Amino acid sequence: MTIEDKVVVITGAGSGTGRATALHLGALGAKVVLGARRQARIAEVAKEIVRSGGRAVYRPTDVTVHQEVLALVDLACSQFGRLDVMVNNAGISPLSRFDALQVDAWNAMIDVNLRGVLHGIAAALPVLGRQQSGHVINVVSTAGLRIVPTMGVYAATKNAVRTISEALTCPH
Repeated sequence: MTIEDKVVVITGAGSGTGRATALHLGALGAKVVLGARRQARIAEVAKEIVRSGGRAVYRPTDVTVHQEVLALVDLACSQFGRLDVMVNNAGISPLSRFDALQVDAWNAMIDVNLRGVLHGIAAALPVLGRQQSGHVINVVSTAGLRIVPTMGVYAATKNAVRTISEALTCPH
């Protein structure tokens, strides 16, 4: 299978792994649909892909808002006619020890790192089901396997995503 002409949605595409994935897939000929909270960043990534001869569109997307993730997948379908791959990459990691009691940061990690993945799955599965083809890729971290004191909640969210990913491979 080749990635050329495949339609790939990537959340968290403005920086880090998401940006690198978008640039790489764009260079390989994928039609890349970028989502992230910071419009200026994803606009720049899209411009870079297009300048290099690739195809890319973008939409500001907060993965904690289900409707925004649905709109991102809808953009892929309206611009390119289908969805081949959903890459749930968006994530945050405000690290702290448990005794720092950073409850708001814990909630934010759960909302972005876990709920955001569920929103991506919920947006993609109906489209992939209608097409009877496609893939969901959920980006996790080695933090889910090797725990350090400041990464407890972050690791928990990534472990949960790993479990969800495994469950998606089961018959349903």
